Amino acid sequence: MSVDAKRDSADTLRYNISSQDKANMNVSSLSTQQKPFDFLRLLYEGAVAGAAAGVVVETVLYPIDTIKTRLQAVRGGGEIILKGLYSGLAGNLVGVLPASAIFVGVYEPAKQKLLKSLPENFSALAHLTAGAIGGAASSIVRVPTEVVKQRMQTGQFASAPDAVRIIVAKEGIRGLYAGYGSFLLRDLPFDAIQFCIYEQIRIGYRLAARRDLSDPENAMIGAFAGAITGAITTPLDVIKTRLMVQGSATQYKGIFHCVSTITREEGSSAFFKGMGPRVLWIGIGGSIFFGVLERTKLLLAQKRPLERGSNSLKPV
Repeated sequence: MSVDAKRDSADTLRYNISSQDKANMNVSSLSTQQKPFDFLRLLYEGAVAGAAAGVVVETVLYPIDTIKTRLQAVRGGGEIILKGLYSGLAGNLVGVLPASAIFVGVYEPAKQKLLKSLPENFSALAHLTAGAIGGAASSIVRVPTEVVKQRMQTGQFASAPDAVRIIVAKEGIRGLYAGYGSFLLRDLPFDAIQFCIYEQIRIGYRLAARRDLSDPENAMIGAFAGAITGAITTPLDVIKTRLMVQGSATQYKGIFHCVSTITREEGSSAFFKGMGPRVLWIGIGGSIFFGVLERTKLLLAQKRPLERGSNSLKPV
């Protein structure tokens, strides 16, 4: 090899090393800069997608939820009223929108963080934990919303503002959080199990199909996850409903007193009241929720590169 050729080869090697160093510096700088941005993006996109999915589900399936609540609230052989099945919807949507936004907004970054921190074969634990964290965060809004909704569904109040005003006047702020413990007892396992089932089936389906899933496929998996979880958690839902709708009468002094009273006066079958409407409601709701959720997340993801390109044309 000539001296000139050796010099050219050395210059090329130095250039390649220099280029690689610069590339590594850019990648390192990019990952450092994107971490807070990625968290905020996941929070924002999750909140938007969750709000959209929650509002659509609540609006479409509210009558079934009303029937379920009335079946669970009535004692003995009481009559089920089928009028006013949309009673309390408007006020409920005011709470559902931020509650769903908070849930998914917290769930998505928590899920991603846990998936990165835990070994790959612990993905189910990541989904379970993220679902419980999201449920706990959103319970601050979800519980008052649920209390007002269920008391309106059972005919105690004519409007959400009246319900809030009278509950606070008679029971204090604590009245809006009636049954909070039973709500967490029901919803933390529900959220964790439902999202875990959905995510795990979706992972397996995608690996088997070797492609991204379509909207109908996401909806089908969501329906299955919702129906199974709804059936499993029906007894917890009955307890939660009884504690939330009792008002200032304090017929039940707490979760254990509620369980023992229902068992003694109505038998164990009372814990499965409303299972049919609940499974139907959550099954259909799961298909709509996860279908809308995944579609909204996809639309937001597709919009992302356009936003970056419009802000700056400089290569990173």
